[in-house]
Amino acid sequence: MLFFGFCFVLIAVQANYAPYFFDNGAGSTNGNMALLSLSEDTPVGTYVYTLNGTDPEGDPVTYGLTYEAGSRRYFSVDRNLGNVTLIEELDREKEDEIEVIVSISDGLSTVSEKVRILVTDANDESPEFINTPYIVQVPENTPSGSSIFKIEAVDRDTGSGGSITYFLQNIHANKFTIDRHSGVLRIKTGVTLDYEKSRTHFVVVVAKDGGGKLRGDNKVFSATTTVTVNVEDVQDTPPMFIGTPYYGYVYEDTLAGSEVLTVVALDGDRGKPNSIHYSLVNGSEGSFEISNTTGAISVIKSPNQLKKEVYELKVQASEVSPEGDVSAYAFAMVTIRVVDLNNHPPTFYGENGPQNRFELTMYEHPPEGEILRGLKITVNDSDQGANAKFNLRLVGPGGIFRVVPQTVLNEAQVTIIVENSAAIDYEKFKVLTFKATDPDSGLWGEVKYSIYGTGADLFLIHPSTGIIYTQPWAVLDAEVNSKYNFYVKAEDTDGKYSLAEVFITVLDVNDHSPEFNENIQEKTMIIGSPVKIEAIDQDAEEPNNIVDYSIMQADPANVFDIDQSTGEIKLKSYIRSLDIIHNITKNKDCIWSVVVQAKDRGSPSFSTTAVLKIDITEEVRPMAAFLMQTKDNPMKALGVLAGVMGIMVLITIMISTAMFWRNKRSNKIMPVRRIIKKRQTQPSRTVRMEWLKFKRPSNAAEKFVVEDDAQSLQNENSNNNVQVAPVPPAAPVPPPPPALAPSGDASGWRVPTVSGSLTPKFINKQLKKRGHSSAHNAMVSELKMRFEKRNAAIGEPHI
Repeated sequence: MLFFGFCFVLIAVQANYAPYFFDNGAGSTNGNMALLSLSEDTPVGTYVYTLNGTDPEGDPVTYGLTYEAGSRRYFSVDRNLGNVTLIEELDREKEDEIEVIVSISDGLSTVSEKVRILVTDANDESPEFINTPYIVQVPENTPSGSSIFKIEAVDRDTGSGGSITYFLQNIHANKFTIDRHSGVLRIKTGVTLDYEKSRTHFVVVVAKDGGGKLRGDNKVFSATTTVTVNVEDVQDTPPMFIGTPYYGYVYEDTLAGSEVLTVVALDGDRGKPNSIHYSLVNGSEGSFEISNTTGAISVIKSPNQLKKEVYELKVQASEVSPEGDVSAYAFAMVTIRVVDLNNHPPTFYGENGPQNRFELTMYEHPPEGEILRGLKITVNDSDQGANAKFNLRLVGPGGIFRVVPQTVLNEAQVTIIVENSAAIDYEKFKVLTFKATDPDSGLWGEVKYSIYGTGADLFLIHPSTGIIYTQPWAVLDAEVNSKYNFYVKAEDTDGKYSLAEVFITVLDVNDHSPEFNENIQEKTMIIGSPVKIEAIDQDAEEPNNIVDYSIMQADPANVFDIDQSTGEIKLKSYIRSLDIIHNITKNKDCIWSVVVQAKDRGSPSFSTTAVLKIDITEEVRPMAAFLMQTKDNPMKALGVLAGVMGIMVLITIMISTAMFWRNKRSNKIMPVRRIIKKRQTQPSRTVRMEWLKFKRPSNAAEKFVVEDDAQSLQNENSNNNVQVAPVPPAAPVPPPPPALAPSGDASGWRVPTVSGSLTPKFINKQLKKRGHSSAHNAMVSELKMRFEKRNAAIGEPHI
């Protein structure tokens, strides 16, 4: 029985061997998934592997896949067949190794293994430019071939798919080149930049990877970015005169000191222009001067003092740097003509001066050709040059007389000659009347037009049609001068004329780009408050000078808004704190670059871009800011607090001292407030009191005067008006009255306040006769003793 029991136990503990995976090595598609590699572009749902193993006893096995906590589940497995399927998209750039726990079980035993699946690269990433936006400031005198910037892009792929080459779009029309491997941007060889021709260049850069397989096809990815190259102005261009050549006119009615014309010169370097200083080099001969700052040329002599008809002035425009140095200059010639106006009609003169009627008595039928000698006529035109030329003719019965000369320059003697003797017949005409005149017809009715005035330099007028043109060389600029006015003269052949004033308005065209203020480069934005940018367009009229603002680029995007009209930039409404900003970007210092554009509304439209750096902060109260700044240095905070407390104590001491001195001064008894009480009746005693002298008052306020003839008692008892430094003692007790000798016949007397009156009713004559030294000395001693006690009590020196 024991033997059979022992055998039963051995059968019950018979060993069970665990199942195991087949190890088919690298590249196999079945086994335990060890050394399996999958391309990241493997489609989801693809059967990728077969788990394969066996059980030594031949029992059926099942398979399983598990993952560590927090890991993503990329695969699923058929428990019975071991087929493994991809259920999650792979991304090598995020996770290039996947750990999986594979297991095989025969029902009794389970074997688990941790394996790693390698994720291989596919060309699924595009190049990315870093540290954008790219804005470069380049001085215009940078030599050609110089490197000005380095562009950098990255591609997270490996192999050829991660290699990057650079090139530029529109390479032939570009002033720049780029190194295809390093990304270094250079100015083309033989090419220079010119701020005056082009202030901004936009360079489009392309970054391309080396290509690679993606889902069976060869793919090449690229990215583009724009590099803004701002050309900085340097002082390399001399000033330029605008509107040359210059012509001016001085007329005979021009007043000395009047402006003739204005020359205008601008610094050729428009980015940072220097101021222009004007001067006359030669040709003025002391007759003209020029404003150093405005370029206005004025005549400083009256026209009748000008000796020449034409003056050629040489004007110099010099650039003056902020330091006061002359850096460059240019010259221009100004032609000024002294012009006479045809404003004086011909005047007839007789023997006694101007005369408009001449009479002559003659016999009929004089010989033909005879000169009428009884007529002494002189005609004169005080104009000058061509304006002094005029014609003479007789208007009346034709063919009887003729006038000589018929054409006069300035002045001539007028001679009248008989032409038809038979017509001079007393029976037909007893009186013949003739004049000179302008019938405004035929040759005499022709009109000639001309213009003059300081505003006429840029214009011409057709002499017969009156059509006004601009000079061929004229350059009109509404920003420099939009208004012109001058005079047009219409003149007939007889010298008569009329004047009219012409006003010309120059309409603006859009020829200026908006320009940002210099302080746009960096601004601080407090959350909840906007920052403002501003650009000015120098065009003269709307809409050419109306500027609209926009954000061209920002990283990260969708953070800022800009007001199109005002240029105010603010954060999106959902951004209310720095914590939200920190969740958007890892840039903890919160300094962002924003590319803004200012664009005018003209046609064609011009625009300017600039980079604005915005430092975003939250509003911090002063005390909180101080505590934050001193949190790492508590001794600094204690020192500041101690200083504040010390200042408060000092202020308290000063206030207390001021109040103390004020109270001490307020207790002092001044003479005008002292009240002398009625003296009590004393035993009869004769006392001389000359220190109290009573005078007859002149008014109610001067009933008595107290005098002290002892110089040693200067203001000692504070009862005189000597202006000395006041001593602030405590209010003294009035001294008792001195013991006076009784007088039976002396009546009592009173001393009221100052506002009252004091009139002694009776003064004993014996008081004047007796010596006053004893009573006087007693009172003085008493007063001095009390004042000394009072001063000693308060610790003040005796005065």
